[in-house]
Amino acid sequence: MFETTKTETLFATPFARIKVADHDILDAELLAEGARMRAASEGVQKSNRGGWHSQGNIFDNPAECIQHLRAAAQAAIFDLTRQVTKRVDPADLQMKLSGWMNANPQGGFNAPHTHPGAHWSGVYYVSQPDVADGTSGMIEFLDPRTDLPNWRILRANTFRPKRKIRPAAGEIILFPSYLVHWVYPNETDDERVTVAFNATFRKKRSARKKAS
Repeated sequence: MFETTKTETLFATPFARIKVADHDILDAELLAEGARMRAASEGVQKSNRGGWHSQGNIFDNPAECIQHLRAAAQAAIFDLTRQVTKRVDPADLQMKLSGWMNANPQGGFNAPHTHPGAHWSGVYYVSQPDVADGTSGMIEFLDPRTDLPNWRILRANTFRPKRKIRPAAGEIILFPSYLVHWVYPNETDDERVTVAFNATFRKKRSARKKAS
């Protein structure tokens, strides 16, 4: 009756979840380094509400655990970038990676926000309190498309207005920096600790000179 010649996904939003191998030791070391950092600095306020946000770029910290995480984040970013494009190798670009640690005690959360100016954003979960149900510890992403209410009658995942997940300790999530996201309040007595980061690509200087 008909012939489908081609089906493709337009305007898709890539999203990845990556499990870091043997993360237990790394997590313990990051928690110890985080405690040292918090003793030395009151931190800053960004999207965090009732929690602690480290100051400056955490990846400037030479601690072995921080640099281990930096290498894992870079590998994950390169892998996802290569999955979404075959026309550019991220290794041929200059990448700026900046990060910070978040610690949310009971009641702490992160207000809705984006990360302007970056390409990829990510979060590594150092400590995620166990919960049986509810939204504690969840991160939620909002659909950047605004003209979709009438599509929701189809109940298709691709047209959902929002998506929330509860990542586990030792997991990295990666997403485009333009996605609005926020973190639900921590409803437990244990802290939720993460390291968030942004990756921004630029042409390498030699490539820019040749182009000019």
